[in-house]
Amino acid sequence: MRNVFLFIRKYSNFLFFLLLQITALSFLFRYNKYHEAAFMNVAGEFTGSINQRFSKMESYFQLRKINEQLAQENLRLNQMMKENYEMAGGPNKIVSDTVQTDSLRLIRKYVWMGAQVVGSTVNSQVNFLTIHRGALQGVRPNMGVAGPQGIVGQVLNVSDNYASVWTLLNRQFKVVAKLKNGGERGTVEWDGMSPAFVTLKDIPKSAQVKKGDSVVASPTSSMFSGFPLMVGTIEEIVDDKSSNFYTLKVKPSTNFFNIEYVYVIENTQLSEQKHLEDSTRKKFQ
Repeated sequence: MRNVFLFIRKYSNFLFFLLLQITALSFLFRYNKYHEAAFMNVAGEFTGSINQRFSKMESYFQLRKINEQLAQENLRLNQMMKENYEMAGGPNKIVSDTVQTDSLRLIRKYVWMGAQVVGSTVNSQVNFLTIHRGALQGVRPNMGVAGPQGIVGQVLNVSDNYASVWTLLNRQFKVVAKLKNGGERGTVEWDGMSPAFVTLKDIPKSAQVKKGDSVVASPTSSMFSGFPLMVGTIEEIVDDKSSNFYTLKVKPSTNFFNIEYVYVIENTQLSEQKHLEDSTRKKFQ
């Protein structure tokens, strides 16, 4: 308190001048319409600028909540896609009561489950994501995993509340994909070099390929067969003269450096498909 009084005593003349100046300006702006309007314009512009900055700051701190809301909305829309259903085969088709159908007798083949990414790696030869959704929430190994921009990977291991997902940036992970324009199929894998690119192999040289073309999931992929999910875009075409196939350098559509939310895709008929394929192979062994 003593320091306050010393400060006032030291600068009393200046403070008195400042008080008189404020009083004079107050009279000027209050009783002169022109100056009052000019002051209100300046004050409005200043307060507007402050409010805009505050609004931007508030929006920044709300981004996480907004992202969660968008993820939930995307999940709801994905669940409504017609690709999740397929028409029943006829009046004699037997449908298990555990498989959801709708009034049009469409069998639900795919179920989407949202999950938050709680751990990830991109600088290893075998990169993984850890998601906060596990066996208690319906996740099982071999389910496909996609993100808002496209394919992410496949569920590899599951605990009660978490799951490990090996991604496109894993040298041991492969997925069947196709050219969006021509439909030629090949295998996408990672060479372990740059995390910015994966490789699409076994595309015949008869295919019409150009830089910038889209690569999507193939219908023959058991994980993503119902959806033309993006894998990425072609960045480079390698023409191997000793082979009849192109090797295509593809930039993944999913940014594995900042991915926060994913969707686990359950193919409710996968076990039936696998059982049929395995029993068919056994007939030729």
